[in-house]
Amino acid sequence: MTVDLVIRWLGGLLAYLTLGVILYGLWRGMQRQPGRTTGRTGAWLRSPLFYLITSALFFGLCFLGWKPLAWQVSPASRAWMLAVGSLLYFPGMLLVLWARLALGKNYFASTGLGVQLFAGHQLVTGGPYAILRHPMYAGIILAAFGSLLLYTPWTTLFGACFAPLIRVRAWREERALEAEFGEQWQAYCYRVPMWVPRLPRKINP
Repeated sequence: MTVDLVIRWLGGLLAYLTLGVILYGLWRGMQRQPGRTTGRTGAWLRSPLFYLITSALFFGLCFLGWKPLAWQVSPASRAWMLAVGSLLYFPGMLLVLWARLALGKNYFASTGLGVQLFAGHQLVTGGPYAILRHPMYAGIILAAFGSLLLYTPWTTLFGACFAPLIRVRAWREERALEAEFGEQWQAYCYRVPMWVPRLPRKINP
C-alpha cells in the first residue's frame, strides 16, 4: 500500500508540473505574433475564452469520471499493474515534458481542426524531435495507458480509449508544417519517423 501511494503521488506531482509548463507555454504563445493559420479552429487558439471553455469541460469531465473501476485484483496483480503502469506513465510524462521544453518559444496549442504557427516560426529538429516527429503526443499516449494501470478510475479509461485519436491532430500539424517549411520539412520526415524510433536513414547525396 505504501509503494502504491508513493507512486500515485509522484505521478500526480509530475502531471501537475507538466501541466504547469504547458500552460506557461500557451500563455507565452498568445503574446507572439501569429503566422500561418489553417483549419476552422485555428483562429480560436488565440482566444482566452476558448481555453476557458475547453479547460472547464476537460477538468469537469475528469472530476465526474474520477470514480474507481470495478476491478477486483489480487495483491500480486496489483504489483504487476504498478510496475507496467510506471514503465509507461513516467517515461511518457517525462517525454512530454522534454518535448515541450525542446520546443521552447515555438510551442503552441492545436486541435484536430486547426493549427496556428507563429511569425518567424522555427522547425525544431533537436532533442526528442531528432528521434520522433511527435514526441509529445507519443508521450501522452504512453502516459494515458500507464495512468489507467496506476490510478484505475473511469477518467483514465476514457483517456486511454481516446488517446489514439491524437493522431488526427498530428496529421493536421504536419500539413501546416509542410506548407510552411516545404523541402526542409520533407527532408526531416525522411530522416525522422512519426511515432516509432528507428535507425537513422542515410541521406542520398
